[in-house]
Amino acid sequence: MTEEKSKLVYSTGKFISRKERPSEDSVKPAIAPSQQKVIVRLDRKQRGGKSVTVIEGLPIPAKDREVLLKRLKAGLGTGGTVKGSSLEIQGYHCDAVITALTNMGYRLKRSGG
Repeated sequence: MTEEKSKLVYSTGKFISRKERPSEDSVKPAIAPSQQKVIVRLDRKQRGGKSVTVIEGLPIPAKDREVLLKRLKAGLGTGGTVKGSSLEIQGYHCDAVITALTNMGYRLKRSGG
C-alpha cells in the first residue's frame, strides 16, 4: 500500500501501516524481573465478602500475564483472572504468591494486612 492510498488522517512524520500498529504492551521497554516493583495485596471490596489476592505492577505483555496466571493457578489449585494490568487469584494466597514470585526473581512488596 502506498502512502498516497493509506487514508492517513494525522501524521507524526512516520508512516505506520494498519497491520504494523504498535500495541500498548510492545511499546513498554522490557525490564528485568528484579527491577520491577510488584505489589501483592488482599482485596474484599465489591466481592460479597470473598477474598481475592491481587497482583499489581507487572509490566509484562498480556500474553505473558496469561501464562504467569495459569502457572500460579495450577500451583495453588484455585481460580483467577486477568483484569487490566493486574492478576486476581481467588482466595487468600498472599504468602504463597509472594514465595512463588520471589523464586521467579520478582521484587515484591506486600500491601495491606
